[in-house]
Amino acid sequence: MLASATLSAHLLIAFTAYFVNAASPGPSNLAIMSIAANHGRRPALTFALGVMSGSLFWAMIATLGVSATLLAYSQFLVVIKLFGGLYLLWLAFKSARSAMRASDSAATVPVGADGKLLLRRLYLRGTLLHLTNPKAVLGWVSVAALSSTPDGGMPWIVVPGCAALGLTIFCGYAVLFSTRAARRVYLRLRRWLDGCLAVVFGTAGWQLLTSRI
Repeated sequence: MLASATLSAHLLIAFTAYFVNAASPGPSNLAIMSIAANHGRRPALTFALGVMSGSLFWAMIATLGVSATLLAYSQFLVVIKLFGGLYLLWLAFKSARSAMRASDSAATVPVGADGKLLLRRLYLRGTLLHLTNPKAVLGWVSVAALSSTPDGGMPWIVVPGCAALGLTIFCGYAVLFSTRAARRVYLRLRRWLDGCLAVVFGTAGWQLLTSRI
């Protein structure tokens, strides 16, 4: 009974930690919001699924215990940090370029080959954004540590539980910010919001490149 109660408490803490980390404002969530308001629900959901795929990759690494080994080699995180920082700076450039364009109506993704290609690109962008985030590695290491059993393993329910939370959060942002009201507000403030997004991406990328992990 005591062991079961202890395990439940650890799981609750681990899920809470993941929820706070996934729901807090960051490059991935801000990108989902921007894509939802600018291009609509389907592209935003596709990007969100890419973000979740990147998260699940690090989840599998943490579950297998490989993350602890990788963290022992600083070169691994340095490489991820460099790729992640440069990728965020590239996103900052794209957002800044969008902010300098004259305001126009939000565009939806067309149906057909071109639309499918754009959706694939959005999915890959979301995946890459999370794969190149060293904080995602450290976050899953924390979840694994918080939910670990006395024998050092991680209960099987942790990954699907966090996946359900992540999908709810990321897809929730996609649905919420693709509503008509949100898109109308976005159209009025598009250049300002894209400018803010450029600052956020640029700051995050610069901090990532210059930080010590």
